[in-house]
Parts: sequence; structure tokens; C-alpha cells
Amino acid sequence: MSKAENAVKFFDSYNCAQSTLAAYADDFNLKKETALQMAVGFGGGIGRLQDICGAVSAAVMVLGLASHFKEEDGRPKINEVYATVRSFIDEFTQKKGTIKCRDLLKCDLSSEEGQKYFKDNNLKEDCRGYVRLCCELLDKYLAEKT
Repeated sequence: MSKAENAVKFFDSYNCAQSTLAAYADDFNLKKETALQMAVGFGGGIGRLQDICGAVSAAVMVLGLASHFKEEDGRPKINEVYATVRSFIDEFTQKKGTIKCRDLLKCDLSSEEGQKYFKDNNLKEDCRGYVRLCCELLDKYLAEKT
């Protein structure tokens, strides 16, 4: 099963950020439970504030893990990771127009009405697509690193 398929399956029980990070946890010797704990607050565009898409936030965490950053690496490695993150976000934005949860979903998840709209219009399927896309892009970026 691909990372994207795993993440989409996790999305049945967890939020977008948790699902994305958990799909890659084993690759970085990160316990699934720890990944789920780390990412829980990033769902709904960070605590349902609908800022950066949770799947994108989790993808940034995965890119950080993939950098194998060590303290002695310092600023050059940080700058390298920043460049990779910007490239990832640019590519996601080219495909979806934005990384902002509120603009991707076009509803207010912080209100009961918005949550009802999300459910009634099956917007969770849209989110599944964002989770899948993040994993597909991550797979591409991670393959380039090996």
C-alpha cells in the first residue's frame, strides 16, 4: 500500500495532518502514536483556524525529518530545507491554487454552520484529495533525496 493510500486510510480516524505524518512515521523511526500526538493540533488549518492546510503542515514536518538535520549542520542545512519546503509549497499551490485551508474548503470550520456545511457537502473528500496530493508530492521529493 502506498503512503498516499495509508494516509487516506488513516484519515478515516484522524485529521489531515495526523494522517499525513503518520503515513511516514515508520520511515523515520517515529512511533505512529508520537506522530499522531505531534500533528493533532495542525488539523483544520491549525486548530480549525483554517490557516495552512494541515496536510501541508505535516508534509513540512516530513521534509524536516527527511533532512536528517543535526545541530552541527547549522544554517546551510536550514536554508536547504527552507528551499525544499518553498518548492513543495509552490508545487502544491500550482495544483490547488493555495495552501490556506479556508480557501481550499470555502467554509468556516470554526462555526457550527461551517462544520455542518463541511459535512453536508462531503468536503472531507476534498481533504482526502489534499492528503493524497501531499503524499504524492512528498514521495517525489523524498525520491529525489535518495
